[in-house]
Amino acid sequence: MGVTERRAREKEELRQKILDAAGQLFIEEGFANVSVRKIADRIEYSPATIYLYFKDKTDLFTSLCWETFSTLKAQLACIEQEGGDPVAALRKGLRSYIDFGLQHPNHYLLTFCTPIGRPAQEQSEDFQETNQVGLETFDHLRRALERCRQSGYLQFEDLETTSQVVWTFIHGTTSLMILNCGDPHFPWVPMEQLIESSLDMILRSLRPGA
Repeated sequence: MGVTERRAREKEELRQKILDAAGQLFIEEGFANVSVRKIADRIEYSPATIYLYFKDKTDLFTSLCWETFSTLKAQLACIEQEGGDPVAALRKGLRSYIDFGLQHPNHYLLTFCTPIGRPAQEQSEDFQETNQVGLETFDHLRRALERCRQSGYLQFEDLETTSQVVWTFIHGTTSLMILNCGDPHFPWVPMEQLIESSLDMILRSLRPGA
């Protein structure tokens, strides 16, 4: 590996280290309570180093969301390209979504459960780009459901409403498992059983005559 390639890799590794530290702190302390200095202290670098990669902590937050959507979108795109039985593909996509959240809990909670409510952020070009990737990610669910309807495997009237209901269901399952499945005060069934039963209920509710 040449000097240029090594430096590029080191820069990307440091960028990812900053993002990981920021994500962990945002979850632990809340977005409003985290400063760039706190993030720098966590990774033992100076704040000036972070500013070489990100404009401010809002830029960090937006970058984390973009990374989440982009990774999830790529996974769902692979499933869509595989084709095959539309119901099996829909189920595989839903399962991939849940697994992604469980494997990347900080990214998931930040992106889907932590609105920071800043009008300035919502007007920024970076936010608009990130939001667009999020909408494109959701489009995979719409298309998967529509293929099932066109094939006659599932039956529903309104695609948009059904897509949002299904997403609400799997989002609830995912976030609940991230936040509460370690609670010893509730008699949780095994996680795998909970996931598969949730997917069964979603698909059964959309079958003709259900």
